[in-house]
Amino acid sequence: MAKSKEKKDIVEKEFMAFPDIAADVINVLLYKGKTVAEAGNLQAGPTEFIYQGSEKLRNEYEDLCKYVLTDDGINLMYLIANQSRPDGKMLLRKAGYTGGAYREQYEKKTKAAYPVIEFVLYWGKARWKGSRDSRQLFRRRKILEETWEYIDELKLHIFEMRYLPEEIRKLFQSDMRIVADYLAEGDSYRSDRPVVHKAALIRMIKVLSGETDIDGVEEWMDKQGIREEDEIRVCELFEQYVRQGREEGEKIGQKQGKRIGEARRLVMDVENAMKFFKVTLEKACEGLGTTMEKYEEAKSLTI
Repeated sequence: MAKSKEKKDIVEKEFMAFPDIAADVINVLLYKGKTVAEAGNLQAGPTEFIYQGSEKLRNEYEDLCKYVLTDDGINLMYLIANQSRPDGKMLLRKAGYTGGAYREQYEKKTKAAYPVIEFVLYWGKARWKGSRDSRQLFRRRKILEETWEYIDELKLHIFEMRYLPEEIRKLFQSDMRIVADYLAEGDSYRSDRPVVHKAALIRMIKVLSGETDIDGVEEWMDKQGIREEDEIRVCELFEQYVRQGREEGEKIGQKQGKRIGEARRLVMDVENAMKFFKVTLEKACEGLGTTMEKYEEAKSLTI
């Protein structure tokens, strides 16, 4: 389970790391499709923030960090987290991520101070019911209304990727449109959109569908004569991949059918020997050069 989760995390990070996809997600989810972030102005930043704890150095990890660069240097930082399961205390984790980024600025590890925006892409099926702001997180505490004026306002900007409305999904210009539409429409999804990041897209679709086998995608593409730089559309790519899966399934079915046929013959031979020679199961198996264990195994396949 831990390995499959690790693979899923890696695939999601890989997909989001492409500048065109990162810029597209920022523009659509934060700015309603307005082109604010440009792929050429986004630079990958550190995803680990180290700070001094009470006794030793500690660290905070974020999935993706993108700097917005201008002629004057860093103008803004985006921190993007991928989340697969609801987390009622995600708001506190966010405070740790953004706090780590601001701490580095305070400790003069950067040339100048700049704002940090952190948001979460939630890929899970269950709807997100966790706290999205300070009041919701601390709602069970008996806090005077006057006190709230002095409590820092924390907000969790979270987007449920499986439940994005169609008007939002249509704003995506990158391969994220394919992912978002696939999550919304499932196996009925059909599109003639061109695919840019082919291997990464296939892996993303696979892990979001619950598959754990994500290895060998490049090898499959090589066998199909598909290169990353080639122009191919969603329908063509999916059709080839589904066809390959169908062919593999047929081969497995043929092997399984052959195995069942052999099992039936063994069971029939043993039982006929028992009836004809009026011997025990053990003797019949021994006479046919097999074992009772093999007979029982074959019998279970024919039930």
